[in-house]
Amino acid sequence: MAGQFARLGNDLYTGKRSYDIVGKRRVWFIAAAVLVIVSGLLLAVRGLNVGIEFRGGSEFTVSGAATTSSDPANEVLGEIGTDQVARVSVVGGDSVRIQTDQLTQEQTDQVAASLAEVYEVERNAVTSSFIGPTWGADITAKALQGLVIFIVLVALVMALYFRTWSMAAAALIALIHDLIVTVGLYAGIGFEVTPASVIGLLTILGYSLYDTVVVFDKVRENTANVLEQTRVTYEEASNLAVNQTIVRSINTSVVGVLPVASILFVGAFLLGAGTLRDIALSLFIGMIVSTASSIFLATPLEAALRMRRSVYREHSAKVLALRAEVGETETVVTSADVRPETDRVAATVPGVHLGTQSQPRRKR
Repeated sequence: MAGQFARLGNDLYTGKRSYDIVGKRRVWFIAAAVLVIVSGLLLAVRGLNVGIEFRGGSEFTVSGAATTSSDPANEVLGEIGTDQVARVSVVGGDSVRIQTDQLTQEQTDQVAASLAEVYEVERNAVTSSFIGPTWGADITAKALQGLVIFIVLVALVMALYFRTWSMAAAALIALIHDLIVTVGLYAGIGFEVTPASVIGLLTILGYSLYDTVVVFDKVRENTANVLEQTRVTYEEASNLAVNQTIVRSINTSVVGVLPVASILFVGAFLLGAGTLRDIALSLFIGMIVSTASSIFLATPLEAALRMRRSVYREHSAKVLALRAEVGETETVVTSADVRPETDRVAATVPGVHLGTQSQPRRKR
């Protein structure tokens, strides 16, 4: 199995085998748009289940509870004259966390004593804490501020690094796509949004950017002198770059997703640890989405933006016209086709080896 996958990677890199990802970009654009719309609907209908750190309120933790049901907690809140429903979650198997809206000190003491009674534990087994609305609002503002600063810096760095607006724009759009889809799916699952979730979200944005830059680096290498030759079009050279990096992207994603999935399973089902669960879920969704977007969205979008320039459209028309003159309707693009002309000449000199040598163009 590993040998077959390695052989596939080698075939994709040399161009012996190729998937027309850039050429079918309309399909990927429609799929990405559907994902964004579905994520937006999930956000609008279900909304984010924001944690107490963002909304403020009182929190009680009952250690060694006789039951983990939420009914006793709601009965206690009813006894003190509030109509609110407690948010109850299980932590560590036999501990219960109860979150409520803001309570007075008198109500807090009364609830803590009542919780100890209904959950059949000692009074000192119930701890309470309070997070004010000002602190929650400050956390929300800091999270949004960090997100905005990150996106602005990404736009500047990408524009300076690649020195072309099309790559910077495509990377930024893919980044925003990953953000919307990850947040939407997170809302659909219903896990609580905590500071750990925000940390995980910012982490996957960096992962998405890293994966996109790797693919774009190969695109830039393959298209460095694309207008100076008549063997391949810009879209074909870009598509070859995606195929050359697709196995690497998948391997990187699998290596990253497997331990995150383990943390998610342990945090959600074994330990009941909210922090592990929240950060692992955002990482799990985001890494899968960002890997897919770097392959199926970023490069096809960059090629679409680049082909809006007349010089690239004219070059593609010229290449296709020359192929038509010799009767070629479908062409296999190899790594040798995108090599600079000087390297292609050097590759034919005895004693000089520069990798895959130029092969005669062949029809499928």
